[in-house]
Amino acid sequence: MTYLILKWLHILAVIAWMAGMMYLPRLFIYHLGSERGGEADRTFRIMERRLLKGIINPSMVAVWVLGIALVVANPAYLSQGWLYTKIALVVALSAVHGFYVRSQKAFERGERPKTDRFWRIINEAPFVLLIGIVFLVVLRPF
Repeated sequence: MTYLILKWLHILAVIAWMAGMMYLPRLFIYHLGSERGGEADRTFRIMERRLLKGIINPSMVAVWVLGIALVVANPAYLSQGWLYTKIALVVALSAVHGFYVRSQKAFERGERPKTDRFWRIINEAPFVLLIGIVFLVVLRPF
């Protein structure tokens, strides 16, 4: 039962993390279109900061902690190759997260990093990585 509760919490944390990771670049796109120093600019700064600090960062930490707990609860996973590929994809997703954090800080300073086209493209990165992660977890191809 403990394993199933850990798994349930892990899935919930993944959903929260992905929701935030896919929403933040949309906020950046809207932020780019706002007037510097205007009301919308201030609002987007607040929204981006709260999304990161209130949802994305805590969810990522929960995903990692619960993922490690799942492996500790079922050490047989350590002999399965799919787990290592999944971990590599989660590390890549964490790197995208780090890039988003740096970008949010740049927006906070009044900078406008990248273009709206860039953010529209990078907005897909978390979902593409998630496709690979879910494929590995469900099908365990190796």
